[in-house]
Amino acid sequence: MNLILRWDKAHTKSAALYTGATETETTPLAAPFLGTAHIGNLMQLKNPILGLCQQSTFMLSAAKVDQCPDDEGFEVAFAGRSNAGKSSALNTLTHASLARTSKTPGRTQLLNFFKLDDDRRLVDLPGYGYAKVPIPLKLHWQRHLEAYLGGRESLKGLILMMDIRHPMTDFDLLMLDWAVASGMPMHILLTKADKLTYGAAKNTLLKVQSEIRKGWGDTITIQLFSAPKRMGLEEAYTVLAGWMELADKGAEIAE
Repeated sequence: MNLILRWDKAHTKSAALYTGATETETTPLAAPFLGTAHIGNLMQLKNPILGLCQQSTFMLSAAKVDQCPDDEGFEVAFAGRSNAGKSSALNTLTHASLARTSKTPGRTQLLNFFKLDDDRRLVDLPGYGYAKVPIPLKLHWQRHLEAYLGGRESLKGLILMMDIRHPMTDFDLLMLDWAVASGMPMHILLTKADKLTYGAAKNTLLKVQSEIRKGWGDTITIQLFSAPKRMGLEEAYTVLAGWMELADKGAEIAE
């Protein structure tokens, strides 16, 4: 299905609905979770995607669709408005500095492919909506992003990053519309959850989840995520394993 990246003013929402939450320098969010090393050991037993992510390597960058790898196997793409923490999340999931992070949002200008194994790849899509670049270049990104999302047979799912303090932007709503219309599986990471207290983060999660169910149905899944606190890794790995058809292998290992 063709994806048309256009603004729809009818979709514009006020962020105030979600940001009655309190920001905090320190967070109790990590408290309910086990130590990082212990979690890593448990996940590796349960979920083979963890090992693949840890051995992931940069493959190539593509400025347009005909520069992408062969359209076969399994791909999961990571999308998000600039400054939503997309690159940080990808780096945390792979335990490496694969995706470039920058203090200037919107620096990811290409489709960046990372190899997990011969059949599986992660794709870092260009950040959208913030980069201070010329209009013609923005239109170039838009055109080729539309072509990738609309015609890539190996694309099995889309991870959408939303800054928990500013969720449901116009770009987010556009991606939700496309995912439902095209039947593409989508999983949302509410990133930077450590910036809020645990109660505020949980409240925002429930509000966003409720709005998505009302507007787009219950096929889209959502979770809290924090790259610095390494929160939400197991849930995200489970989603990736399912899309890349590794879930059965994980069950066999666990047994």
